[in-house]
Amino acid sequence: MSDKATIGSVVLNRLHRLGVRHIFGIPGDYVLSLYQLIEASPIQHVGTTREDCAGFAADAYARINGIGAVCVTYCVGGLNTVNAIACAYAERSPVVLLTGSPGLSERTRTPYLHHMVRDFSTQRDVFRQMTVAAVTLDDPLTAEREMDHAFAALLRYRRPIYIEIPRDMVHCPLTSGMKPICIEDAPSDPAALEEALGEVRIMLASAKRPAMLVGAEVGRFGLQDDLARLVERLNIPVASTLLGKSIIREDHPLYVGVYGGLIGRDEVQRFINDSDCLLILGSILSDVEDLDATSPLLSEGRTIHATADRVAIKHHRYESIKFQDFVQGLVRSPLPSFSHSERPLPAQALPAQATTDPDAPVTLGGLFRHLDTVLTEKTVVIADVGESLFAAADLHVRHRFEFLSPAYYTSMGFAVPAALGASFADSSLRPIVLVGDGAFQMTGTELASCVRYGQAPIVIILNNRGYSTEREILEGPFNDVHEWQYEKVCDLIGGGLGSRVSTQREFEQSLAAAFADPSQLHLLNVLLSPTDRSPGMVRLARRLGKKLSTDKP
Repeated sequence: MSDKATIGSVVLNRLHRLGVRHIFGIPGDYVLSLYQLIEASPIQHVGTTREDCAGFAADAYARINGIGAVCVTYCVGGLNTVNAIACAYAERSPVVLLTGSPGLSERTRTPYLHHMVRDFSTQRDVFRQMTVAAVTLDDPLTAEREMDHAFAALLRYRRPIYIEIPRDMVHCPLTSGMKPICIEDAPSDPAALEEALGEVRIMLASAKRPAMLVGAEVGRFGLQDDLARLVERLNIPVASTLLGKSIIREDHPLYVGVYGGLIGRDEVQRFINDSDCLLILGSILSDVEDLDATSPLLSEGRTIHATADRVAIKHHRYESIKFQDFVQGLVRSPLPSFSHSERPLPAQALPAQATTDPDAPVTLGGLFRHLDTVLTEKTVVIADVGESLFAAADLHVRHRFEFLSPAYYTSMGFAVPAALGASFADSSLRPIVLVGDGAFQMTGTELASCVRYGQAPIVIILNNRGYSTEREILEGPFNDVHEWQYEKVCDLIGGGLGSRVSTQREFEQSLAAAFADPSQLHLLNVLLSPTDRSPGMVRLARRLGKKLSTDKP
């Protein structure tokens, strides 16, 4: 990167120093100068087929790497990323959206410029609703202060930020040069932190059945090692939310399973609900967990709930304590340790297959039961929405970051572009993509980018000719999806190997061939019955039906 400090070069320098090594996106005339700087920088540009795919790829990259970035052109590019950035905001994924805009000088000459909607600030106004900072770097006197304000917000909240640079400002010189990043973040109130930790000690000291429920924010703030130390020091059982799946190794003797009010196993639900002192760390309360502010679990005063927004102990709220300080304070505090003579809950095997005939039609049960036996510490499961996610909830992951999904925002189309981002974030992990046919039709073109950059995910398409979740809620022809010959997609994109799978034997053979060949991507078109359902989907349908019936006026 040039030593000459300009607005564009300083932004890229900041990104690189914060850990960005790859930036996803599609060029356009309003960002060509930025792309020229990217090419001259240590950051590699990764081109995608669509802007929303660039956003999902950057999101997955951020979940593993700690920060991700996407660079797209004004409005026609930026507004295409809205859904992906919304997902990153909802699930606390620190993504930087870098975009261009018309130059300041041309705005005075021509009021209507291509790509513009309504006025020049429309795109920024849209992203103000789904970022923690949205800045336009249009003044060299304030540009560094503005960008550092944005980066500080990203690091504090672990949510997306928006940085816009008018195209005639990209090469505008900055006088201060490449000075250190100025990140100002107010520390926790020491007295409040000590008071909160004291309350925790008192609650745990009187507890008979303490338990822990952990969520995605633990990973977003890089606190997995602290969590592991805390779990082992307290020696109490721990469950994860669906969004937080793989925050802790699932072969850990104190791990009891996924707690998801709508899809979790009954025994895990009871175990957590019966706790007399529940320590909730970094969990986003959502209807998927079926755990909201009116839940008896929270209203009965037996809960310690810490997130990036606040710390709440029983009915006492602390607004001046940072999440990281609270978790690390728990690790250092003299908290009581509990004893267990055996594993809190027996390890749960996936349900047995209805038939052992290998030439019988493949089913979700047989597919996931076999998949569970072949996962390793070098695979990362990326589950899209629907059966892909609900069936995967029962898989046993054995390493941190081994499971990615949009489990809260639940946007279809996440998984395939996420595989691209995950591969660049950690090249030692091989993505196992679980995606429904409907979701694949939305963003499956990103397999072309995997071929382009030599990535080799294993993509398992659950082809049941429709949207399973919606079919469970309300059956109708509107839930049907036109069937593609998915195994021929590899021929279309010029790389990879596709296979058509209709029996359990064919699935196991195709999966074995895929694992044995890390040199290229493998796509498995798995033909499933439209009525086949995973245990997770059955639990969801049963509990959702009950919930909806009780919610009727």
